Amino acid sequence: MITRRRRTLLNQRLDQYPAVALLGPRQVGKTTLALAIAEDRPSIYLDLESDADQAKLAEPELYLADHEDKLVIFDEVHRQPGLFQNLRGLIDRGRRRGRRTGRFLLLGSASLDLLQQSGETLAGRISYVELDPVDALEVENHSLDMLWLRGGFPDSLLATDDGASLRWRQDFIRSYLERDIPQLGPRIPAETLRRFWTMLAHHQGGLLNAAQFAQGLGVDGKTVARYLDLLVDLLLVRRLPSWHRNIGKRLVKAPKVYVRDSGIVHALLGLRDKEILLGHPVVGSSWEGFVIETLLAVAPLETEASFYRTAAGAEIDLVLSLPSGRRWAVEIKRGLVPKLERGFHHACADLQPERCFVVYAGAERFPVSESTEAISLTDLGSILLATAAS
Repeated sequence: MITRRRRTLLNQRLDQYPAVALLGPRQVGKTTLALAIAEDRPSIYLDLESDADQAKLAEPELYLADHEDKLVIFDEVHRQPGLFQNLRGLIDRGRRRGRRTGRFLLLGSASLDLLQQSGETLAGRISYVELDPVDALEVENHSLDMLWLRGGFPDSLLATDDGASLRWRQDFIRSYLERDIPQLGPRIPAETLRRFWTMLAHHQGGLLNAAQFAQGLGVDGKTVARYLDLLVDLLLVRRLPSWHRNIGKRLVKAPKVYVRDSGIVHALLGLRDKEILLGHPVVGSSWEGFVIETLLAVAPLETEASFYRTAAGAEIDLVLSLPSGRRWAVEIKRGLVPKLERGFHHACADLQPERCFVVYAGAERFPVSESTEAISLTDLGSILLATAAS
């Protein structure tokens, strides 16, 4: 079992709130983590995809009142959205009797409906924790390239070989398109959404051009926006905003778009192993997305992430605005000999970040200019983790 860093945060939130929602894509390890949490405290687990467990909740308030002294874990809670109203009454009655925290753990694939319904009904009673796929600081260093190739979904990462991993990811994509997304409500043809998802993989790390996607799919721009919103909401795609403050420069305003899990990128493009990946044009942008996901997974919770690009060509791949007010600039290179372009230096002169880094594929740490340091992904991730803890 891979030790997940979110376990500590999840236990902290359960000690602070009556209800905690653990959100993430399917198969990311939410149930495994919840069951590990259940070993530390009296708990009961209910799978709302199970007819037997659904039957127990025919009268939810009666059933749950008998387990007031336990943490009740609801898996796939979006299957029964009407439950939130019952939880509100139970939480409020429990508070009056001194049971103020650690009542309910809700697991679900992030969706707008789930967030909206739980937020409206349980306002002030619920906290949200996002579980990402396994990142570079949760595996051994020698497994980093395997993690990049296969992605961070545990069953894909831990598969017996690259072929088995690829088959798992292909089945995962098909299941999402044909089963999971339709159950969440949207009526989108699976083949159309697959084409869009694949187009995003080819376009990994590129600026969003809705008109171009619309032309390729034969739909209008509003439909493309709806498709993208859905994949972002399901935590499958990241929309990285551009730096938007007024500094007297002509800034690129369109966001960049990344398929969040590198293994899903490679599966959508049919890249079976590392040798094929290294010869594919997506290799640089795939590595860039992989680095960004790891750094954002370990950054302090209130960190704001963006990229910086001007019409004149000044550019920074990732700008981290930390909660303390500090600003870090991160350039991302796949090679072992990182070289910085003039545009990065111009961008740093514009933004005046406190620290500048270039993340590369090597292990050594050394200065590449007076103000910029070359560093490995795991080393920079460790610095961010220490910053979050301080």
